[in-house]
Amino acid sequence: MKQLGTILLEDGALTEDQLVDAIDEQQERGQSLGRTLVEMGFISEGQLVRALASQVGMEFVELADFPVDRAAVALVPAAVCRRHTVLPVSIGDGVIKVAMSNPGNVVAVDDIRTITRLQVTPVVAAHDDVMNAIDRYCRADNELEDLQESIEGEVDLADEDLSGSAVEDDAPIVRFVNLLISQAIQDRASDIHIEPAETDLRVRYRIDGVLHEMQRAPKVITGGVISRLKIMSEIDIAERRKPQDGRMSVNHQGRKIDLRVATLPTVWGEKVVMRILDNSTARLDLEDLGIRESNLELYGQSYNKPYGMILVTGPTGSGKSTTLYATLNQISRPEVNVITVEDPVEYRIPGINQVQVNPKAGLTFASALRSILRADPDVVLVGEIRDKETAQIAIEAALTGHMVLSTLHTNDAPSAMTRLIEMGIEPFLVGSAIDCVVAQRLARRLCSHCAVEYQVTAEQLPAAVNWNPAENVPPLMRPHGCSRCSNTGYRGRVALHEVMVIDEDIERLTVGRASSAEIARAAEAKGMESLFMDGWAKVMDGTTSLEELLRVVK
Repeated sequence: MKQLGTILLEDGALTEDQLVDAIDEQQERGQSLGRTLVEMGFISEGQLVRALASQVGMEFVELADFPVDRAAVALVPAAVCRRHTVLPVSIGDGVIKVAMSNPGNVVAVDDIRTITRLQVTPVVAAHDDVMNAIDRYCRADNELEDLQESIEGEVDLADEDLSGSAVEDDAPIVRFVNLLISQAIQDRASDIHIEPAETDLRVRYRIDGVLHEMQRAPKVITGGVISRLKIMSEIDIAERRKPQDGRMSVNHQGRKIDLRVATLPTVWGEKVVMRILDNSTARLDLEDLGIRESNLELYGQSYNKPYGMILVTGPTGSGKSTTLYATLNQISRPEVNVITVEDPVEYRIPGINQVQVNPKAGLTFASALRSILRADPDVVLVGEIRDKETAQIAIEAALTGHMVLSTLHTNDAPSAMTRLIEMGIEPFLVGSAIDCVVAQRLARRLCSHCAVEYQVTAEQLPAAVNWNPAENVPPLMRPHGCSRCSNTGYRGRVALHEVMVIDEDIERLTVGRASSAEIARAAEAKGMESLFMDGWAKVMDGTTSLEELLRVVK
């Protein structure tokens, strides 16, 4: 049997110097050579798996490019594929070929042989490739279509009792709802829209900030689906005339996922929107958000101060709350008392005191904030500044020795100063209290597997780039589309930032009631990068595309 290092050298994946360095490092770490090579960045996980397969004489497949036979996939339940991290890829002559990250898993081979009654031939694939392929091929779509056919015409389903105690998990409506939620989580959706129409029920997922239609179900099941969702969210099913809010939790592949549910009466019935709240998002570090080093350094100087006010601005869905939670993760320590007031509390974070506003009980942002300030806080997070009263209390708190974090709806960072003054706050208080304003947008991230290079000229660039026509523009990246990104060309999102630190000059302009344009010019003269220029830097490094930048930053 050939040595692993020899195979990698023959394939050109490794140089002799790298192999020598890795062998020395391997002895210090006391781990396998392959794992050492990956951790040192000399080879990728896929190259390691390919070499190991060659070492034991097994076939290696790149599942992203392999023509997977859906008939083979259909023979093995999705639950079995996920449990063993396997995926059937082809079938023929009484043999089923199965891609596995661990071909030595004899239990998986025995289970598939028993289920299919076929001989099993394992082939090797990288673990992440297998998981991504399972997500692509073991989808709930086909089962949803089968369910629709089975319950179409059964009008009594819309009126049946769908409470948790009275219904079986395999009841058609219950399975339909569970599959919708499960598929949305698997597709990385942030929201699920369930919309009654005149002739059917439309289901849409918001993925990477863009809505995609996923299902059209028979009109007859509308009542049953809406009732089931309202019961799961502990919403009054008898009330259909006014909007309601609720919350539910589901288990998905061993993770607890919370969903915030809102109903809205429409002419064809109640529309339901579910926001998927993945708690892992609230545990992110600021470095994970894609803040460039220069902006991160400026922002860090502000949130590490003992008092002052930090505002994160942007439209709805621009990731403001995620940035604030990541900031709390940086400053939350046992010796620091952190209290938040939110509407609603989206993510539960251990070690932080979180208060949810309840206007019906008289607990508004302003009243909660007054009470919080009597609870000896060091750091206060106000979910959103919506009115003069909340703004006044928050600013006074920042001026009396507290660190205050909050959000505001403005288009850019300089506009935050003028917005607070328009609310009725004295300009000298605004200039003194605010230490930093961060404006934010979310742009779709280019799929790393299919993005392609292309060349543009200086004349084709937006005027805001201000490119010297005498200089060549380096190649940019644009979306192409592949199976990994559902042919959209994008997978995931990256934040664009504009960080404005308030210095004496900006404070003086604020006190003088200068316009946001004047404040912006002063900030940019001091080195502030606009949202567009931060986005342009991410276009230049291939993180996103120019088209996407122009879509999110007007």
